[in-house]
Amino acid sequence: MPPVSDGEDLLVQRLRDRDEAAMTLFYDRYSAALYGVIMRIVKKEEEAEDVLQEGMVKIWNSFSSYDASKGRLFTWVMNVCRNLAIDRIRSRQYRVGTRTQPLEDSAAVREPASPTFRPEHIGLQEMTKKLSPDQQQVVDMLYFGGYTQSEVADELNLPLGTVKTRARAAIKVLSKLIR
Repeated sequence: MPPVSDGEDLLVQRLRDRDEAAMTLFYDRYSAALYGVIMRIVKKEEEAEDVLQEGMVKIWNSFSSYDASKGRLFTWVMNVCRNLAIDRIRSRQYRVGTRTQPLEDSAAVREPASPTFRPEHIGLQEMTKKLSPDQQQVVDMLYFGGYTQSEVADELNLPLGTVKTRARAAIKVLSKLIR
């Protein structure tokens, strides 16, 4: 924990006055301790750096809500950053990112496909002809064109939710056809 100094009250007043130089001083004084707290929670340097930056922005933007009568400045900023770090590890994006790992890091052995293997022989592309034109277009772009759902949404000028709904509906239809 950073030492309490006589200048803390002055720093608080300068931050309330939106003094950017005070924010630099604040960062120099508290960032290492805050980073340590965040790092213990998220356990990844890149994530910890992102959370620290997000925390600094949040502290700057919401400094008016700091009440010195309820606790020290460090306690307040530590709670802001700790809560952001906890929110980060609870987020779906973080959980999915920690479960998947790059192929080069995985234990999976990559072997080239047999030269006689031809994906089109499976007949999936022919089965997509039985989908509605909207579903077929989305499936073609996603699975045969290599697009992401966001890229399909941008390309077709559709909301992302619509692309996801069409893909999900198409998969249901295709799974029934395969059985």
